[in-house]
Amino acid sequence: MNQPFWIQKSLDQMSPIEWESICDGCGKCCLNKLENIETREVFNTNVACYLLDDTSCQCSDYENRLARVSRCFKLTPQNISEQDWLPSTCAYRLLSEGKSLPSWHHLVSGSSEAIHSSGMSVRGKIISEHRVHEEDMEDFIVKWVN
Repeated sequence: MNQPFWIQKSLDQMSPIEWESICDGCGKCCLNKLENIETREVFNTNVACYLLDDTSCQCSDYENRLARVSRCFKLTPQNISEQDWLPSTCAYRLLSEGKSLPSWHHLVSGSSEAIHSSGMSVRGKIISEHRVHEEDMEDFIVKWVN
């Protein structure tokens, strides 16, 4: 029996199309984060990048995001192991740690809606950064991002 590509291949063996398909579409990586300078602890907020579509949980300008948003980050197989800010549910993180994709992941479930119906995405939980002053960001720290 043939196993799916994400089981057969390491992240760095995947084609660009396979790599992109690993994204579970949760939108959690597009949330603004705050870091305590002294402790280096990272806190998630429910304030999303202005390019994040709050219904689809996808970037509204994915092709140009790196040019439009200075703090946007390009995740690669080479840098993923250094990204401890990624949520524990992130498909890239799970695979890089040798874990399985969850049942709600679209490659497992066959449905791009499963992540939303399971409550694992940011749909219905976020506010655009255009509506929040930077000095008020601490008021938007959340614990539900895991």
